[in-house]
Amino acid sequence: MRNRSGKTKLALFMLTAILFSSILAPVIAPYDPLASDLGRALEGPSMEHLLGTDNIGRDLLSRTLYGGRQSILLAVAATALSLMFGFLLGLFAGYFGGGTDLVITILSNIFQGLPGLTLMIAVAGLLGQGVKSMIIAIVLNSWAGFSRIVRGEVMKLKEESFVDGLKTVGAGHLRILFLHLAPNLLGMVCVVFATRVAGNVITVASMSFLGLGLSPPAPDWGIMISDARQYVRQRPLLILAPGLCMVFLSLSINMAADGLRDWLDTREDNLNGL
Repeated sequence: MRNRSGKTKLALFMLTAILFSSILAPVIAPYDPLASDLGRALEGPSMEHLLGTDNIGRDLLSRTLYGGRQSILLAVAATALSLMFGFLLGLFAGYFGGGTDLVITILSNIFQGLPGLTLMIAVAGLLGQGVKSMIIAIVLNSWAGFSRIVRGEVMKLKEESFVDGLKTVGAGHLRILFLHLAPNLLGMVCVVFATRVAGNVITVASMSFLGLGLSPPAPDWGIMISDARQYVRQRPLLILAPGLCMVFLSLSINMAADGLRDWLDTREDNLNGL
């Protein structure tokens, strides 16, 4: 337990460091991430440019700091929309059952059966490159997972005696759903949300890498990795800097989510023991 607590603290420290460095990028970044200087292209680390420069002389540290803002914001926004959509559908499917459950379950099976990357590429191809199409693609690829998880939890909760008691005193379906069942799902939803954000950070970067997300010269981790491919032997730091940031961010979010899950399980066990 102590070892797991230490990992959670380390994860929170890493996560806080990355988030604050991204949020405060306009303050702490030494240069404009879009300012180029062809005369200083592909320079190695120095006192003036701590991580060196890219292929057109832009400061790598500044672009890495700013790149986190784009990736994190888009991942959180897309995951929040996916959660909201999937949560509502899962809530109704699990509670009402019958035809409602059948229709929503069929829809979720269809979307979960489609290859995720193929679906996102198709959506981005139809709607064009940009933030809007990227978010829509991620939502379409993610909502079904949230829906199925929420549906399963609601199907268990609605069999509890307190639901029968609420119906007995005349509580309506919407009141039961949103004032009594939904709050009982918040802990589980927070854990799932965190893990999905971690995955969507990689997804956002992947779509930008493929040219389906943000457009150059935006300081985005995926774009930075794409631009650095042909210079990887000459300046491996061009790929390592944004790549390691993505890895550490996803790893820290997943570790923090594991710690939250353990805390919620321990708290539930303590309450059951009272």
